[in-house]
Amino acid sequence: METIQAISALTALGHAKRLAIFRLLVVAGPAGRMAGDLGEALGMPSATLSFHLKELVGAGLIVGEQQGRFICYRAAFDAMNGLIAYLTHNCCADSVGAECAPSDACC
Repeated sequence: METIQAISALTALGHAKRLAIFRLLVVAGPAGRMAGDLGEALGMPSATLSFHLKELVGAGLIVGEQQGRFICYRAAFDAMNGLIAYLTHNCCADSVGAECAPSDACC
């Protein structure tokens, strides 16, 4: 992941509603969730939800798939793991014997 992509992702996640949407999609896993379900779960009007979904899609953190008249959204796990790798690159590199490196248990 490049710095510009990381900034875009962090900016998108820097809003409470977008972070909540993203976390719900991470919990849902590869099956994702329909837009209406996300709105209900978060008590968010559809216009507001659409705005936030557009921002997350633009940042590459989620993807939407048309299913008939509805859209199913999924977390982009490769992008999420890329962001985690970017943030933890060279973790504790200057510390001798430190055990703070992230685990390999990411999704």
